Amino acid sequence: MLALAAAEFAIRYVEGQADLKTDPTFYTLPSPVPSGDPGAIIRSEPIASAPAGSSAWRVIYHSQNLAGEDIPVSGVVIVPDGPAPAGGRTVIAWAHPTTGAAAKCAPSLGLDPFQYIEGLHELLAGGYAIAATDYPGLGVEGESSYLLGVPESNSVMDIVRAARQIDGADASSRVVLWGHSQGGQAVLFAAQRAASYAPELDVEGVAVAAPAADLNALMTDDIVNLSGVTIASLAIPAYTVAYADRFTSDEITAILTPAGEKATPDMAELCLLTQTKELHAIADPLVGGYVTSDPATTEPWKTLLKENSAGGQTVTVPVFVGQGEADELVLPSATEKYVTLLCSQQVDVTFHRYPDVTHGLAAYAALPDLLLWLPTLGSAREPSGDCG
Repeated sequence: MLALAAAEFAIRYVEGQADLKTDPTFYTLPSPVPSGDPGAIIRSEPIASAPAGSSAWRVIYHSQNLAGEDIPVSGVVIVPDGPAPAGGRTVIAWAHPTTGAAAKCAPSLGLDPFQYIEGLHELLAGGYAIAATDYPGLGVEGESSYLLGVPESNSVMDIVRAARQIDGADASSRVVLWGHSQGGQAVLFAAQRAASYAPELDVEGVAVAAPAADLNALMTDDIVNLSGVTIASLAIPAYTVAYADRFTSDEITAILTPAGEKATPDMAELCLLTQTKELHAIADPLVGGYVTSDPATTEPWKTLLKENSAGGQTVTVPVFVGQGEADELVLPSATEKYVTLLCSQQVDVTFHRYPDVTHGLAAYAALPDLLLWLPTLGSAREPSGDCG
């Protein structure tokens, strides 16, 4: 088994290196990009380094930004080999945790473009197709969508639409949304908006691990530490552009100290997981001196963070929530407060807490329970009693 695993790794490494050489051409689009309906594929190509027993494609597809304008977004689609069941494969729409806000930080650009799909092998073994967006602004050059619920969720649903157009994917209209951290916010917004944005998709449920559901709580909890400085440095440029029709740049950046304002452009160009050392070198000295006040209580940030927090619309499908009790980024208290909100809205909630689990491991800790929850979805499901 070890020999087979080593052989697969070697093959995927060589093929991944070859894939990287084609990336600049694939991600460079004509200007202007011809318009298209949300989910329509602009271009696609097979990925030679797909995991053993699967086929995969890199795709660029049409989606929409906060203003409803047509934009290109990239991502990957992976399906298990072998015949699909009657009616096609249920699609897991995966939304990844924070990797950064610059185009180069896209998961699909990595040597292993599947690296950050938590539960990849288990879900493929279960017969699911996986559609994993990069989010707007990652991969394909464009405006950042960092922690912007509407464009993130649009890209999550539109890659499912794209997957259904790929010959050989056999993707059905049945969808389960699955996201971690930033991805939790993205899929919760997708669940809230699916009926109006993508009514042809049959969303059966939404699962989140340590979700960035309440951005006001997230900022209050984290702005005093390194994580908060990092999150804010990615969000401020994204919000400045996205809300330019409502607020001037000076109004949005007024919360920054002079040192924070100077450092933000440099931090926003770094990738969280591959340039951590460089990012921390800038952010560490700013802890306690990045902003002049708590964004969660300072306008216009108070309003904008609330608008981009989950819960503004009721989710009508079952919700699975996993939370590590040792999480110091998305605090357990914030997730518990969100679950309480869901319960008050009469949502079918399954809530699991994991002792001694930190933020980075929340999705992996939740995976065994998630895999038991997935087969319960559908018209015959008995609602969970976790709100009792």
